[in-house]
Amino acid sequence: MQPMNDFDWYALDARLLRLLVAVAQTGSVTAAAQRLGVTQSAVSHQLDRLRAIVGDPLFVKSGRGIVATARTEALLEPAQALLEQMERFAQRERFEPALWEGSVTAAANDLQRDLLLPPLLQRLQHLAPKVRLRVIPSGIPSLELLRQHRCQLVLSPRPPDGTDIVQKRLFEDAYRVFYDPTQRAAPCDLDEYLAADHATVVYEPNRPLDFDQWLLGRGVQRRFRVLVPGFAGLASFLPGSRLLATAPGLLQRHLLRGLASAAPPLACPPLPMYLVWHLRHQHDPAQRWLRAQIEALAPALLSPQPGVAAQQSAPPAPLDAAPADTVAGSGRCGA
Repeated sequence: MQPMNDFDWYALDARLLRLLVAVAQTGSVTAAAQRLGVTQSAVSHQLDRLRAIVGDPLFVKSGRGIVATARTEALLEPAQALLEQMERFAQRERFEPALWEGSVTAAANDLQRDLLLPPLLQRLQHLAPKVRLRVIPSGIPSLELLRQHRCQLVLSPRPPDGTDIVQKRLFEDAYRVFYDPTQRAAPCDLDEYLAADHATVVYEPNRPLDFDQWLLGRGVQRRFRVLVPGFAGLASFLPGSRLLATAPGLLQRHLLRGLASAAPPLACPPLPMYLVWHLRHQHDPAQRWLRAQIEALAPALLSPQPGVAAQQSAPPAPLDAAPADTVAGSGRCGA
């Protein structure tokens, strides 16, 4: 039998291969139909399709039954191998972190970089020791940062907005007023806070903190004596000075360790932190595992830490110009 010239052999699929194996193993069209849960006529029809593809009768009568042709016997082993490959293709492989080899790139600015990524590296060294962690600055995260595959993850309070971008809130931080307790006390009220000299962060090329813009938009003007390009710079200027710096409270765990802090003397919006990734990595088992490791770090960040110096202060006075829903939309503060 010759193959039909007008038959598209791309129509060969797993059902036809499974049919071939079932008929060969049972030696009966009827028995094969029962095994596959289809009618006998359906098996006969599918066999005709397969015969047209391979150009062979596949099975011939022998007494009251049928037997496989030599061509069928030659096809059985590769057919079973193809079925196994197709099954593996459709199934998600079991992910083993200890066997994972490769590089992971995370984009983060100094706050989230120093807060989350060192403990993440410790987990990787223990659970996935063959993985290399690369860290790049996120700045204001752009869609292209993830779309162009320059990183797999972004840690930021300002996730980019795109239909192909996925985000998950990890935690929420509160702003604190940092100062050197050997040089001054915490500001007792808003007037003393505004009368002080301040240090703050201005990212390159000239982007102030969202928090500073939020205050300025509500008529709160402070006198800035020092502008640094990242939170790490505050740790160099506050010790030994009377400067104040209003910054995320979790900085006291690393970059601003050793300084005292107090609640701001005015109502401030919280600082959310997001884990962001591209939709292409949504179901990747390695990336899913990696994201789970980062999420597992968040509760420890929010638990009380012994030995942190903090000045107790009265509840902050609300700003008359600050509405209750300042966190929404452009009111989200970023670092």
